[in-house]
Amino acid sequence: MKSYKEILSELNEAKKPKGETVFNKKINRVPVLIVKEKGTNPFVVYIDGDKLDSFKSQKDAEKSAIKVIKELT
Repeated sequence: MKSYKEILSELNEAKKPKGETVFNKKINRVPVLIVKEKGTNPFVVYIDGDKLDSFKSQKDAEKSAIKVIKELT
């Protein structure tokens, strides 16, 4: 039988984005993560652990993350 810690660690691993991290900073105390994945739009933006959108360039991804955070805070 699995322990609570084992189940929790498996859930956390399933939530982790797949791919290479290219941007990992806090903007206005909100964690922002940009991951490069394979596909047509390789740059995926995660704000506070939630997927925002995917973009063709890292520059566009950073701009949209900053814009969303400014509007929400």
